[in-house]
Amino acid sequence: MAIHKILRRSLSAEKRSAEVPKGHLVVYVGESEKKRFVIPLSYLNHPSVQELLCQAAEEFGFCHPMGGLTIPCSEESFIDLTSHLRRA
Repeated sequence: MAIHKILRRSLSAEKRSAEVPKGHLVVYVGESEKKRFVIPLSYLNHPSVQELLCQAAEEFGFCHPMGGLTIPCSEESFIDLTSHLRRA
């Protein structure tokens, strides 16, 4: 009986971690290994992010096997960009 409770808790925690808050979207970033980021939709209006989206469209088209948008840049560059946007 206890194992069922543990499994149920871990599965519900896993489901919560996969949820995306309203007004946000999931992007995958990285050169070889992709890391998942959840970003506000408002970031899509920024010219630097729009440039990354154009690069993503050229490189990947509209096929995103990870289930979210794949951004072709280094994780470090993306973190720098989003940190700048968060402060703006």
